[in-house]
Amino acid sequence: MAGTATAADRAKPKLSTVLRVTSGNFLEMFDFFLFGFYATYISKAFFPSDSEFASLMLTFMTFGAGFLMRPLGAIFLGAYVDRVGRRKGLITTLSLMALGTILIAFVPDYKTIGLAAPLLVLIGRLLQGFSAGVELGGVSVYLSEIATPGNKGFYVAWQSGSQQVAIMLAAVLGFGLNAYLTPADVQAWGWRVPFFVGCMIVPFLFYIRRSLEETPEFLARKHRPDAGEIFRTLAANWQIVLLGMLMVAMTTISFYAITVYTPTFGRNVLKLTAADSLIVTFCVAVSNFFWLPVMGAVSDRIGRKPVLVLFSALTLFTTYPALAWLVADATFLKMLVVLLWLSFLYGSYNGAMVVALTEIVPVQVRTAGFALAYSLATAIFGGFTPLVSTWLIEVTGNKAAPAFWVAFGGACGLVATLIIYRKQSAASLEAAASRTASNLARS
Repeated sequence: MAGTATAADRAKPKLSTVLRVTSGNFLEMFDFFLFGFYATYISKAFFPSDSEFASLMLTFMTFGAGFLMRPLGAIFLGAYVDRVGRRKGLITTLSLMALGTILIAFVPDYKTIGLAAPLLVLIGRLLQGFSAGVELGGVSVYLSEIATPGNKGFYVAWQSGSQQVAIMLAAVLGFGLNAYLTPADVQAWGWRVPFFVGCMIVPFLFYIRRSLEETPEFLARKHRPDAGEIFRTLAANWQIVLLGMLMVAMTTISFYAITVYTPTFGRNVLKLTAADSLIVTFCVAVSNFFWLPVMGAVSDRIGRKPVLVLFSALTLFTTYPALAWLVADATFLKMLVVLLWLSFLYGSYNGAMVVALTEIVPVQVRTAGFALAYSLATAIFGGFTPLVSTWLIEVTGNKAAPAFWVAFGGACGLVATLIIYRKQSAASLEAAASRTASNLARS
């Protein structure tokens, strides 16, 4: 009994730390996702046009612009975090995200201030993107460095898990707005309410994140590289960054397809109600929240590679048949079934992928390298998923066309995984051979 009590007592600080670090990540992602969730309303408020397609495309371009700032945030903020510590870096990213959210929440619409409105919204998105460029990497690295032995996959999965809580809250707020407000009120001012909620949470999360302690692994490090050294190490390891980017492409394309784009896809393409789309989005977030830690723990037991290969391959080969079945006769139940299947694929792959990325990046640039690979993937692939999906449907006339983009992400993840682990196997064999030769020479 005493041993059990001691183990429980040791677990409490770990649980508290995980909650504190992921709570900030929750807010950052909540604020970041809202723009995509309310794209239809934002397009009419800030990007009015005679063409609904053109207005929505402008909105998704602004949404995607935030992702273009992520690589810059990954490089500069990532170097800052690797130099001064995880705790200070996470407080800085929270500050920048809060500033961007406040700007978007309070900017008057196009009718009131004209071209200044979309310009200010764009600036808000760029600030959010710069911050988010290192947030995911900072949180993932922090969790990997405090994880108990043999449980890194389970611990790091809670970085993505906190994002699912953000999606749940955004979906619940959206459902409530549509239930209690008229469509005209939601369009006029109701869509801003979730942004105001995000602003109100900021002071509490600042308090929580300020109480974080630095990770023991970082404190034990004797050498703290300067920015120039970090940049040189990143350049020397460009192949790892590139392959990591392709691994993340599977994650980020799938994630934005099944969460941020779902409300728009349900309303504008499938012609289901806004409530139906938001309920599906909520269920997807719950499903993600379950599968991420479960499959992270599975990867701790059987290895990262089997999980990554299986679920990237399933994404490549099953996404189009699933979406084609849905659009042939769209109903709420069919949309729920298909999105939950895609959620299972995403959650299972990402549960192993995030921790794998912390393991393959050189330790001295762990935050910057992780963040750069992740942000490049979101900038080039994931962040433009709503835009690409909208464009594919328009040019092909095929409502299931977004599946081509998701399947492409699966192909990227599969190829990158096979190359990375083949390189690691070769390196391990070479190291073993070198040790054997050394031992023989000494004999």
